[in-house]
Amino acid sequence: MIKNPFSAIILKEENKDNKGSAEFQVVGLTNRIRRLTSHLELHKKDYLSQRGLRKILGKRQRLLAYLSKKNRVRYKELIGRLDIRETKTR
Repeated sequence: MIKNPFSAIILKEENKDNKGSAEFQVVGLTNRIRRLTSHLELHKKDYLSQRGLRKILGKRQRLLAYLSKKNRVRYKELIGRLDIRETKTR
């Protein structure tokens, strides 16, 4: 059972054969980020969870950078569907 209905919608849309794709991984990381963020709103001093959140954010950022280099159209579609901001370029 998936607790977050948002993730259920996204997971149903994805192709079951393509679970290793960058998009599928970003969706999974985004769901974990949202769960951890809501946990940290209740438990402000949970520093180990804060560290885990920072690691997950970095991993998602690297995957999104890879996806934007490989296929900009799929990248734009994914960040629009997940409602996340576009990363700043240097």
